[in-house]
Amino acid sequence: MLCRRSVAAQRRFFSSSNIVSTLSSRIQALAEQKTPQFQSLKKEHGWKHIGDVNVEMAMGGMRGIKAMVYETSTLDNERGILYRDRTLDECMEQLPKANATSKVGLPEAAYWLLLTNEIPTDAEMKAFNAELHSRAVVPANVLKMIDNLDKSTHPMTQLAIALLALQPGSTFATAYHEGVKKTEYWNYALEDSLTLIAQIPVVAARIYRNVFFNGEHIAPDTSLDWAGNYAHMLGVNDSEQFKDAVRLYLMIHADHEGGNVSAHATHLVGSALSDPYTAYAAGVCGLAGPLHGLANQECLRWLKNTREVLGNQEPTAELLTQFAKDTLAAGKVIPGFGHGVLRITDPRYTIQQRFAQEHFPNDPLFKLSQACLQAIPPVLAATGKVKNPWPNVDALSGTCMQYYGLNQEDYFTVVFAVSRALGCTSGLVWSRRMGMPIERPKSVTLDWLSNNIK
Repeated sequence: MLCRRSVAAQRRFFSSSNIVSTLSSRIQALAEQKTPQFQSLKKEHGWKHIGDVNVEMAMGGMRGIKAMVYETSTLDNERGILYRDRTLDECMEQLPKANATSKVGLPEAAYWLLLTNEIPTDAEMKAFNAELHSRAVVPANVLKMIDNLDKSTHPMTQLAIALLALQPGSTFATAYHEGVKKTEYWNYALEDSLTLIAQIPVVAARIYRNVFFNGEHIAPDTSLDWAGNYAHMLGVNDSEQFKDAVRLYLMIHADHEGGNVSAHATHLVGSALSDPYTAYAAGVCGLAGPLHGLANQECLRWLKNTREVLGNQEPTAELLTQFAKDTLAAGKVIPGFGHGVLRITDPRYTIQQRFAQEHFPNDPLFKLSQACLQAIPPVLAATGKVKNPWPNVDALSGTCMQYYGLNQEDYFTVVFAVSRALGCTSGLVWSRRMGMPIERPKSVTLDWLSNNIK
């Protein structure tokens, strides 16, 4: 059943919040700047080619095919992920911080940036966080449903279920049902996205406390920022360092252009004019896959297993070099190294490395990871089969979380999902603002490929 709030009531809600009105006007202003470019590309250049497709691309997961428009971020093979053409280091420096001692750009400020191409002010972030807190109420029936889920159900499955349970509150679904104009779709997509962003930390923390702490929940602290409050509700560490670690994780994982599984699944389902709750539930299901969001927990497990194998030996570069060679010789994979697009060390890894070096340089797993950094890339490069032997973000994400007590590996991807909601929903807003059509690529058979090879 869809929630049937009237469109008029929803419009009144839009105008009742100054900060949402400001955010909406900034999106609209940027869209008006982009409109001539959008129209010119469609009308004057629509027939022009932007690349060729070969058989390997068609059979290899469509990798490298330039086949969708996604405004909020792009992945550059030499600079890493760019949020509105800003590197993550620039975002870390320029985005507002939670307090005077923090060096971490707020992830909710990154959300504002993704939506508007503007760095928000401290005052705007204060108002925006207050807005998110006001939207964070989860209906009692949804909380009860989450609490009744079997604790053996994977946390990512629980999160997908919870998002769909929240869907009856979708203003987009209601507005579409009542016949709102197509040009206004984006307003309702924004409305849903803001509420989803507000609710997902509450839901994610509740799942965590249900599964790992016997349902002993921690009340939100609305004096904190969005990300800091999520860290608080997890309840594993009261330190400001842990809050900063969570802020850092959520900021650097927020978006990764549109072709990855979670972003593309969200975009694809949203292109059918499914509401943001339904669309992002699809994205979460994609993120749950071992080849996408589960990589960080696999890296942490590999580090732990490596430490056990090494025993009391000091993790030197020499020792890890031989260990890496033996691992590859046995036909096993070394997780956390390499990237499908990047040809440098993942900047997200470097940012986490600096954080760890500052706050816990003597942690055994971090020290092991640094020995791996020295040893493994040369070994991988020597095989001649690896285009990028350098570490990626997953090589350190789990290590940072476990240091502060968040060591339940099955939950790591839920933290990822809280972060990626920022990118996926901002992408949805822009897809609706640009009037992007339903996605429908052409598929071909093996026989067609064989008959059409030139």
